[in-house]
Amino acid sequence: MLRQLPGGIAMKQPNGQAALRPKARAFLGTAASVGAIKGFAVKDFCKVYAVTQDTFTRLTGFSARAVAHWAGGRKPSTSTGRRLTELRRIFEALEKLVAKEAIGPWLKESNTAFDGSTPLQVIERGETDRIWRVIYELQSGEPG
Repeated sequence: MLRQLPGGIAMKQPNGQAALRPKARAFLGTAASVGAIKGFAVKDFCKVYAVTQDTFTRLTGFSARAVAHWAGGRKPSTSTGRRLTELRRIFEALEKLVAKEAIGPWLKESNTAFDGSTPLQVIERGETDRIWRVIYELQSGEPG
């Protein structure tokens, strides 16, 4: 039995499995290749932002072994790649406000905007929204 699935991009085959229509397959294939993680250059990231590999490990929340594999050139998984992309986006936004090499030391300084915590601790706790809020306030000139 054939039927439309939500979004109209798939239909059910007689064997019960969903099959993508050719247009949807082409679109999704293109979208996947555009957003694909080609690898995360850990060593370059650490060098550019004056971050040690240990600090990078803390920022990501992954094991030191996983970070060492990425530093050695191994490609992170897709889900890991998304998390690393979010981290990269934070650093790119900070880079527009301060010198790249100042970001690493800033991560370890106690900050009143974070109730005395360091930005590194805030990120480790999964509170990146607080980092984004500070970035927004600095960019817009609106006080918090």
